[in-house]
Amino acid sequence: MKKVIVLMSVFGALATLPAFINKDKVEPEYRTFEMRKITNKAFTYGEKLNYRVHYGFVNAGDIELQVKPTPVNINGRYAYHIDGFGKSRSGFDWMFKVRDRFETYIDTQAILPLQFVKSQKEGGYEDTDFVIFDHKLKKYFSKKGSKTTPIDIQDVLSVAYYARTLDVRNSPVGTEFILNVYLDNEIYPLKFRIDGREVLSTDVGKINSIRIIPEVINGRVFKDKNAMKVWVSDDENKLPLRIQADILVGSIKADITGHSGLRNELNIKK
Repeated sequence: MKKVIVLMSVFGALATLPAFINKDKVEPEYRTFEMRKITNKAFTYGEKLNYRVHYGFVNAGDIELQVKPTPVNINGRYAYHIDGFGKSRSGFDWMFKVRDRFETYIDTQAILPLQFVKSQKEGGYEDTDFVIFDHKLKKYFSKKGSKTTPIDIQDVLSVAYYARTLDVRNSPVGTEFILNVYLDNEIYPLKFRIDGREVLSTDVGKINSIRIIPEVINGRVFKDKNAMKVWVSDDENKLPLRIQADILVGSIKADITGHSGLRNELNIKK
């Protein structure tokens, strides 16, 4: 489970509503409730991103993130359907086999999750979850329970897309952001700060980037609270380019290898 937090996006999901959820009780009623409106210039329908995952010097796996090409109607609200699938490579399966799928349905105006689903298989560990977020009641209802939520709650996949709408480009070094994230019937504060800017060499070119440091809990998985770094493109896409984490045993890194359907031109250094 901790590997999901380490990479921020080892993604997975189921696509159907579990029968045990009483829809009459938990479906949000949005007709008389006005949700916030967020300007999104960062991503759109049809975007696809591919990443290669390294464990030390080993190419251990691959991740694909896709914004489905058409919106989904959920209780009268249009949503981006975002699918993430991560798997270990065949040569790494013998050591630690991973088949993770996460899906989130993000309100197109509020950039808040309406539903979240996961199917997680890592080694001998398996887990699933289905969550409905009721932003009117400020609660979530999931397979694992229900709780009151902060007004800006995100899930572990939607948070990466909402973060792309934040104005990090005009934020000076040292600026901090705090987001609230749902994971496995708990809500975690995710704090990150702008650390600097640099030209990053990637498989898709040399890209002007913003370096971000999320604050993590050291001692159990990470070497220290600044053990993770994230690079995003310094353009309107704010595209995740690299995620790198020093853990107690080695290091993990995810590098972008391909993209299509971007909303804006990528800021490649000429």
